[in-house]
Amino acid sequence: MVGAERIPIERLREDVHLLGTLLGDVLREQGGETLFACVERIRKEAIQVRTQPPPEGRARLTALVRALDLETAFQVVRAFTIYFHLVNTAEENHRLRNLRQRETEEYPAPRYESIAASIAALRAEGVTAEALRGLLRRLLIKPVFTAHPTEARRRTVLEHLRHIATTVAALDDPRLTPRQRAALQDHLRTEITLLWQTDEVRPAPPSPMHEVRNGLYYFEESLFDVVPRLYRDLEEALATYYPGETFEIPPFLRFGVWMGGDRDGNPAVTHTVTAEALRLQRQVVLNRYLRDVAELARDLSVSRRRVGVSPELLASIEADVERLGAVGRTLVARNPVEPYRQKLALIGERLRRTLAGAPEGYADPAELVADLTTMRRSLLDHCGRRIADAALADLIWRVRVFGFHLAEMDIRQHSSVHTQALTEIMARMGVVADYASLPEEDRIRLLRQEILNPRPLLPAEPIFSPATNELIATLRTVAQLQREVGLAACHTYIISMTRAASDVLAVQLLAKETGLLQVRPDGSMESRLQIVPLFEEIAELEQCPAILERLLAEPVYRANVRAWGDAQEVMLGYSDSNKDGGYLAANWALYRAQIGLSEVCRRAGVDLTLFHGRGGAIGRGGGPTERAIMAQPPGSLEGRLKFTEQGEVIFARYANPGIAHRHLEQVTNAVLRASLSPTVRTAAAARQPAWVAVMTDMAAVALRAYRQLVYETPEFLSYFLQATPIAEIGQHLIASRPITRGRLDRITDIRAIPWVFAWTQSRHNLPGWYGLGRALAWAAETQPDGLELLREMYRSWPFFRSIIDNAQISLGTADLEIAALYADLVQDPAVRTRIFSTIAEEFHRTTRMVLAVTGQERLLDRSPILQRSISLRNPYVDPMSHIQVELLRRLRTTPPEVFRQQPDLRERLLFVILHTINGIAAGLQTTG
Repeated sequence: MVGAERIPIERLREDVHLLGTLLGDVLREQGGETLFACVERIRKEAIQVRTQPPPEGRARLTALVRALDLETAFQVVRAFTIYFHLVNTAEENHRLRNLRQRETEEYPAPRYESIAASIAALRAEGVTAEALRGLLRRLLIKPVFTAHPTEARRRTVLEHLRHIATTVAALDDPRLTPRQRAALQDHLRTEITLLWQTDEVRPAPPSPMHEVRNGLYYFEESLFDVVPRLYRDLEEALATYYPGETFEIPPFLRFGVWMGGDRDGNPAVTHTVTAEALRLQRQVVLNRYLRDVAELARDLSVSRRRVGVSPELLASIEADVERLGAVGRTLVARNPVEPYRQKLALIGERLRRTLAGAPEGYADPAELVADLTTMRRSLLDHCGRRIADAALADLIWRVRVFGFHLAEMDIRQHSSVHTQALTEIMARMGVVADYASLPEEDRIRLLRQEILNPRPLLPAEPIFSPATNELIATLRTVAQLQREVGLAACHTYIISMTRAASDVLAVQLLAKETGLLQVRPDGSMESRLQIVPLFEEIAELEQCPAILERLLAEPVYRANVRAWGDAQEVMLGYSDSNKDGGYLAANWALYRAQIGLSEVCRRAGVDLTLFHGRGGAIGRGGGPTERAIMAQPPGSLEGRLKFTEQGEVIFARYANPGIAHRHLEQVTNAVLRASLSPTVRTAAAARQPAWVAVMTDMAAVALRAYRQLVYETPEFLSYFLQATPIAEIGQHLIASRPITRGRLDRITDIRAIPWVFAWTQSRHNLPGWYGLGRALAWAAETQPDGLELLREMYRSWPFFRSIIDNAQISLGTADLEIAALYADLVQDPAVRTRIFSTIAEEFHRTTRMVLAVTGQERLLDRSPILQRSISLRNPYVDPMSHIQVELLRRLRTTPPEVFRQQPDLRERLLFVILHTINGIAAGLQTTG
């Protein structure tokens, strides 16, 4: 983090020391001196192992852990877990301190990576106002919140941590008296005690609606207030660096959600869940507007006796009174000379009727924006600019961004579900006996024929299997919700595991049969469903440009794209591609896919939006978002970015309004610069054809190394199941979706998210680096001046630099000493030795090659804050890793007769293991 040391690290150390001391007080109060002494002994031993590791140090720590009874082990895990929750809170507060300090020191220059900094840089590079206006017209930044993996901590725990964060920040106030400071510290003790006495693990798995409500938390607590600030930032930056120019800023920053809409592999997400979720979103956002309007009515006490008011506003008041009748007359009578209060009272009444579905409510958000804009114009025309540009302007932006739906819900389903449904429907309705067995071109021909056929294919009532009936009900529910909540609420349908053009046309046919697509006599279409193919594995990423080209050449599909303004969205899966082909091969396949898709759409005259399905971990496309944006291929971004914010990082990025603002301004900064900056666009290009050639060969080398280990080593699945807590993660009550698409006996059936989570817990971090070392070594040894070529690529190519730097994070947070403890759980010593040795050899090779390419002595030397954080955290994570390994050993090796004699023992062991999973996730700050 640039500038993170503006305030000395001692301030952070003081906070951590204070919180650690208070935690110690709570441990003594709640568990007695015996527990406190036990935790301290383990903590000191773990630190000694890391700082001065004697040969027997690790063995002593292992012995200490093995001597713990189950209850004490649980208390120790809870102590270290809460410690990390507190440290994470302190680090977040320190980051905000540094942001404030940087802004103070650099004022009036714009803060680094802010929106103003991007506009200033574009102006300095000679970007014209007209070019900027063109970018603004097409600009889209759309984070999409997903529930998998959900935040490992319960919402109750998150609430306590938010209170702690607020209190820690309050301690920074230099005006505090000693009594006030002591009171705040006492409040921290109370909150830490509440954490200690609160269940960390959920008592039952979350339902999809629990996940929906968790997602809404971030809008209610943070984003409703943060978003208007970002638009204000852009307005001020444009006025400052392009004086005299006028810009129309669209609602470019919008939000999406998958909670309630993503049903891929999750039978709990039904059409009724989708309807309930969207209606709840509508209720939340309208209630927020009601609150805003009430607050504005209290503040806008502007009197007609003091200033004038526009005839337009008076006319709108009269129109509302006529619409609302006696209620309207009563409302305006309360404030006879205060027209803004009159108008706001009327707006509030119409909002209440909107909530109730009454005809006098607002038909759509545009009507509400028009009313608020009428008020703003009147204020501007009558010496009220300061009033107009304050809370009223914020509310206008809020309504423009969130509408009456809050966030657009994407629907996602697996391509095989559509194939199975159409096979059943077509056989039942006498169209074709076995649709699934048809060759691709025959499928396309049949789908084209049915899309254009005016004869309904589906009966009015459901007569098919439950799965097919549910699919039909989902699409019909989407149509109903669009009428009820608005088209913006839900109009995107994502097809996971898209493998052919027919997978997309299948959904188009289903859309036509459920009222979401109408074919006109001239062949043109009215479409209310934007169909988005999701390409997830290496083979599909290599083929996706050809698949999209085939689709766009198909007249019936091209008509659907034309109905959406010649716009096509394509989603790219970072998680499954990594699991399929490994770190380097997946990243290169994704890069090449973006280039190919962009070229196809340019030739077809179609505007492309790429939807990046990234996770929090490096092995799932994670890493710094700004770095990823700047590393996109030239021409692939063009001002439009849609990306997932996975469940495990939403809290880190959006729970604190200050952090949320910083994250979103950095994303906006990067998108603006990557789209328009001549310097950035040039740097993003692979200037040397040799770079592309060597990357292609390196990806092939890495792919071979990865697949040899993961898919071609017969015992590898056994190693994975035994050397990681994957089975126990499957029983962790953090998500509503199962961890597999089938059973846990095939790697292909294991979902990418728990796959990465399990490797993270066991400190292998294999998905974030494996195969890279082999590829780099191959290039260094076989290419002319190979090492210097790699160094030049690292210096000059943002994409390659991001590959190396992200791998450094994975390597830096991996720990082979701890991973070896997990490897010891593998029962077959030959399998254990062979596979762990292969992993360790590649780990050391990758580390050596990364250091050689970057010119560093140690990993992360150029990221000293992260390097130090990992070093300081490891001794506190280690005890939980040791306890997890020990309890996994007990769970797996305890004789069946012991479990029969102690019926609750298995459940108690699993209970503590689940807490170690939470604790390690808190310490490493990722669930995968």
